[in-house]
Amino acid sequence: MKSTMIHFSRTDIDKMDKIFRLNLINSCTGFKSANLLGTKSLNGVSNVAVFSSITHLGSNPPLIGFILRPTTVPRDTYRNIKDTGVFTVNHINSDIIEDAHHTSAKYPDEVSEFTKTDLQEEFLGDFSAPFVKDAKIRLGCTFLNEYEIKENDTLLLVSQVDHLYVADQEILQTDGWLKLQNADTVTINGLDGYAKTALIDRYPYARPKKE
Repeated sequence: MKSTMIHFSRTDIDKMDKIFRLNLINSCTGFKSANLLGTKSLNGVSNVAVFSSITHLGSNPPLIGFILRPTTVPRDTYRNIKDTGVFTVNHINSDIIEDAHHTSAKYPDEVSEFTKTDLQEEFLGDFSAPFVKDAKIRLGCTFLNEYEIKENDTLLLVSQVDHLYVADQEILQTDGWLKLQNADTVTINGLDGYAKTALIDRYPYARPKKE
């Protein structure tokens, strides 16, 4: 007997309990990146927050993008990026998952999440935004532009990578590829599930098959 796949129509989705729908739609697109964004306010207060929407946009120039939810409520990360123009992206690893997830808690803007967790801030060179000391892959980024997504009032922020720090040669391979497994980089499943990664294989550049 064939098993029947579970099917949800758009009507079903609209009628779902809010939490069930959040969990379902946030996890149905697959694993997401797990990063901590570090910023600093004009008043000198460091902020660090977990983000799962950061994605590669291009290599030359090196661009990344990420999604911000509606700014109808205070968003410290957004305000700090717009005020200072810079931020950091720090890979979450299995040693800091609990503290990284706690940064999603809503603290007053005068309170730094670094003081409420065991995460440690670190400043490198003359870059004014804080990096996360225990992250093995870190990016220093400069804000370029934002685009409104009218369908749900979110924002796409586009930024360039100006600094890239990699912990060691076990991560950085001879062809420039980063072996994220060796950095213990984790991924996010949905809103609150964290998973380890394991490399299956690398494949050469795919070209059309000849008869």
